[in-house]
Amino acid sequence: MDRVVVTIRHVFPSVLGLCYMQVCTVEDATDEEILAVCNRDNPAGTNNGWTEVVRDNEPDEALRPGQCMEYPGRKHFLVRC
Repeated sequence: MDRVVVTIRHVFPSVLGLCYMQVCTVEDATDEEILAVCNRDNPAGTNNGWTEVVRDNEPDEALRPGQCMEYPGRKHFLVRC
């Protein structure tokens, strides 16, 4: 399995009007690595593309990364544009 895999390609709007998608990554994947895969494999269609990986410091706890239930050592992150 690749280090970063887009798992939910659908771009869905949040109440804030931002777009999100989900990726499954190894725990040590960098934001740059994640964003490169996202923008290559599932372009957002916006001028700036995917620009931010939601990390543990996100105020909205529901958006923070979570453990992958299928693959130990991997996490699910939301990426936003």
